[in-house]
Amino acid sequence: MTKLRRNHSKQNKSGNSFMTRIVSFTVLLIAAIFGGYSILDDFANSSSSSSGYEDSTIQYDDSQSFTSTDDSYLPSVTGKNQLVQHKYYSLSYNEKHEIPEWVAYELTRKSLQAKNVKRAKRFNSDPKVNTRSAKHSDYTHSGYTRGHLAPAGDMAFNETAMQECFYMSNMAPQIRPFNNGIWKELEETVRDWAYDKGSLYVVSGPIMDGISKQIGHNKIGVPKSFYKILVDGNDGIAFNIPHDRLEDRLESYAMSIDDLERQTGIDFFQGFDDAVEQRFESSYNINKWKFDNKRYRLRVEKWNHE
Repeated sequence: MTKLRRNHSKQNKSGNSFMTRIVSFTVLLIAAIFGGYSILDDFANSSSSSSGYEDSTIQYDDSQSFTSTDDSYLPSVTGKNQLVQHKYYSLSYNEKHEIPEWVAYELTRKSLQAKNVKRAKRFNSDPKVNTRSAKHSDYTHSGYTRGHLAPAGDMAFNETAMQECFYMSNMAPQIRPFNNGIWKELEETVRDWAYDKGSLYVVSGPIMDGISKQIGHNKIGVPKSFYKILVDGNDGIAFNIPHDRLEDRLESYAMSIDDLERQTGIDFFQGFDDAVEQRFESSYNINKWKFDNKRYRLRVEKWNHE
C-alpha cells in the first residue's frame, strides 16, 4: 500500500532548515545568558514551525474548495461516457470498460501544506455513476491493484476528499510494479511541482485504445498505458506511460498536450480561449519541470521490486 505524502513546507524545500535551527539556538543561548532564560521558551515554541515537514501548517476550511468549479477547465466527454462531478474532482466514466476516461482536479500548495487525514480503508462504488461503477471485488485475486487516478496523497487534506478518491470510479487496474513504481514517482513529482508553482491543474487517465484484457465479474478493462497532464496557467506538459515495470527516466515519456489529444481523441481544455489553449498545448519546455534523480534511482532500485 502506498503511503500518504508528507506535508510539504518551504523549509524542507530549501534543504538547510537544520543549520538555520542550530544558528538560531546559538544566538538565543547567548541572549539567554545575558538577558534571562525565558527567551529559550521562544526557541522551543518556534522550533516546531521551522522543522522540515510540519504537522498542521494549514487547517483545512471545508467552506472552500481546492478544485475549480469552472467547467471550462474540464476535458471533453467522448462517446456515451458520463460526466460525474464530486466536490474535489470530476471524471468521465466509461461504462464499457468500467474505468474513468479521465479524472480532473486542481492541486495547490495550500492543500499540500494541510495536515494529512487518515487514509481511507474502504473502496466504495460511486453512487453518482448512473450505470453503477465497478466493485471492490472485481479486483480481488486478479493480480492487479486498484490504481488511483486522483491519488490519495493529493486528496489527504480533508476527510471528504479522501473518501471521494476511494470511489471505484476513480480506479483502473494497474500491476503493482507500475502503481508502486513509475506512477508513484510521477505522483510524488507532481506534488513537488504543485508546491513550487503554487497550483497545478491535473488530468489523469488510461489510454482506451487497444484494451483487450478484462478482470472481474464486471469485466474491468486493463489499459496498456496511462497518461497525466499538468498545467500551471503558463506552461503545460503531458506524459503517456506504458503500463509495465519501467526503468527509463520519467522525462522520456513527456510530450505536448496536443500530441496526447491526438492519441486519445479528447479535447482537454475545450472551454479555454483558443489563443490561451494554443500557448500551453502546442509544445512543452522540459527545462521548466524539475525531475528528482534520487527519486528515479529509488524507483529503479527499490520500488520496482516491492
